[in-house]
Parts: sequence; C-alpha cells; structure tokens
Amino acid sequence: MSKKISNHKKSTIQDIATRVIHVGGYPDKETGAIMPPIYQTSTYVQDSPGVHKGYEYTRSHNPTRTRLEECLASLEQAKHCCVTASGLSAEMLIMHLLPAGSNILCGDDVYGGTYRLFTTVFHKMHNFKFIDTTDPKKVEKAVKEFKPALIWLETPTNPLLKITDIQAVATIAKKAKALTVVDNTFMSPIFQNPLVLGADFVLHSMTKYINGHSDVVGGCIMLNNDHYRKELFRLQNSIGPSQSPFDSWLVLRGVKTLAIRMAAHEKNAMKVAEYLEKHPKVERVVYPGLKSHPQYAVAKKQMLGFGGMITFFLKGDLKKSSKFLSTVKLFALAESLGGVESLIEHPAIMTHASVPKKVRESIGLTDNLIRLSVGIENVQDLIEDLELAFKSV
Repeated sequence: MSKKISNHKKSTIQDIATRVIHVGGYPDKETGAIMPPIYQTSTYVQDSPGVHKGYEYTRSHNPTRTRLEECLASLEQAKHCCVTASGLSAEMLIMHLLPAGSNILCGDDVYGGTYRLFTTVFHKMHNFKFIDTTDPKKVEKAVKEFKPALIWLETPTNPLLKITDIQAVATIAKKAKALTVVDNTFMSPIFQNPLVLGADFVLHSMTKYINGHSDVVGGCIMLNNDHYRKELFRLQNSIGPSQSPFDSWLVLRGVKTLAIRMAAHEKNAMKVAEYLEKHPKVERVVYPGLKSHPQYAVAKKQMLGFGGMITFFLKGDLKKSSKFLSTVKLFALAESLGGVESLIEHPAIMTHASVPKKVRESIGLTDNLIRLSVGIENVQDLIEDLELAFKSV
C-alpha cells in the first residue's frame, strides 16, 4: 500500500500524458539516476528496534512498488493505490473486505477468471447474483430485492463489450448504502475514471494495458476511502499477494507510454471495426466506438476514448471459427490482451471456458464469437491478416 516518498510537486502536473511519466518517475534522490532503481531486497536495516526509514519488509512495503502506487493513484485521481501480484489477487482482497455472508450483485458478462473466483471459491463465503447491469432500472430493482453490500461492474464487459452507466449505478448503490467496484481494465485510466463517476473502488489487471508489454502479471486497486485503504493493507500484509520489486519496476516502465499506446490502440481498433462491420462474412461487430453499439451514447458520455478491444461474430459454426483463428499470422492466438502486439482468441474455449456453456449461451457468448485485442502495428497489415483468414473460411 502506497507510502508517500516523493517531494515532486504534483499540483503542477495537470495532463495525464505527463503524469504517466513524471508521477512516481522522479530521479533517484541518492544518485540522480533518471530511471528509478529496483529495490530488490526482502528486508531493511533498522536504526533500533521498530525505528526504520519507512520500510521494514518487502511484503509490506517496497520503494519501487511505492513509486508505482503513487503513479497509478494519480492516473485514477485516487488518494490511495494497492498493487498486487495479479488482477485476481486484487479481486480476492476486495472479497475479504466484506463481512461473511454479504450479498454481491455482479454483471452477468465478466472475465471468466472473475466468474470462476466468485462461483467456485467465494460462493462459500458470500452470496452472488448475476444480472445485466446495462439497464439502471434492472439494477435498481435487483438492489431493492437482493440488498447487496457491493455491486461489481465491468464496463466494457469481457467479452461482449457491454457498457454500464457507472454514475447511474453508483448513485443507486449509494442510496442503498452499497459499495461499487468497477473493473476498468479494458479502458485504462486514460479513457475512463470510475472514481470520478462515483465508484468506490477501481480495479485493474495491470497485466493488460497498464503494463502493455505482455511480460508482467499484476493487479491494482485505487480508492479514496481511508478506512478501506487501511483494511486493504491489513489484508494484503496478512495474506501476502504483494507484487515483486522487479515486476513493479517493469510496470512503472511500461506505464510511461500508456497515453500514446491507448491512442494508437483506439485509432487502429476503429479502422478494424469499420472494416469488420462491412465484411460479408461477419454477422455482427461490437465496438464501443461504432454507432451501432447498443450503449454508444453511454460510452460517449463516460469514456474519453473507445479502447482497443473488438468482439465480432463470424458467420458460421465452431469449426469455421477454429479455422479462422488458426489461419491468422500477425494476430497471435493467445489469451490476455492489452499488449502492443495484436491478439486474437476464442472466449468460449479459452478465457471463458470456466463459465458453464448454458450460462455462456444465455448471455450471448456463442461459439462463433471472436475477440480481438488490436495492437499498435500498421493497421493495414492487420486488416490484410484478417482478410486472409476470412478467405480460409
């Protein structure tokens, strides 16, 4: 959990494209090194018992991790940040914040790992109800009936890219004295700031856009509440899912290009989405930046950009989908997303295989659904790669 070690005048830094580079990235005080050092240590020498320089054990605090937490808190306009070993470990800490037996209202289209965590691990500790959160009236009705302690949102969702009105749901939650968590992984702090819209917690899998180079697994939680900040630290320190100094340094390095990467992802994704929407072998395209998106108006209202994720439905069955996925060359067939390279995957078989088939089909996650994480390569090369795959089916 973040410890303020910077004397950097953050009040003079306004634009987020500047903050990604300078907050937490100030020169080393000891040597003047422009790049922060990696404090690759497990423990710290104390002047006398209990008297130290702010650090005693790296599971609890580490100067490299502190810098990263300081940077990420600034990006989400938060007071506090907690960096963890993975996105799922960040979710675990939030689940442990709640009293046993709490009711949790969750979106019906969430990352497969989140669904698995809730339904196979925390189902013994809490009660979960999954609904479509894109309709505030449905949310309001469910809140009255289910009386949740917490509402869990992904927006855009994974993989159907449904958009939830964060401000509307957060308002409903506050009236019911419930907390709101928003998984902001797909948008990054560059394109969406849920705390500003009323959420209590923002969660990211830093594995994706925040790091952006497919070489680190990590998670983070940003918040403003002092009480929950202390509780998160107590839980993290007790359970131990802290990120290593080296991984923290890699993310601190990767996040410096977040603003320009997100702009490039969005620019490419829009062109690919428009190409797919006109293709005769595509049944339907889902991308928040297309006017055909059901929640396009909500996306424009609460997002500063539309991201690099596209979902489309191929005309055909599982066999054709498999053939398509096996033919692409530039798009790497792999799980995860948000790296500089383009990825393609089949959620029903890969990232969402842990979601029962009946549940998948009930929300529209069918066997002809393909998910793209559009990278920052030359967009014409990406389109030509997809065109060759279309020709194969």
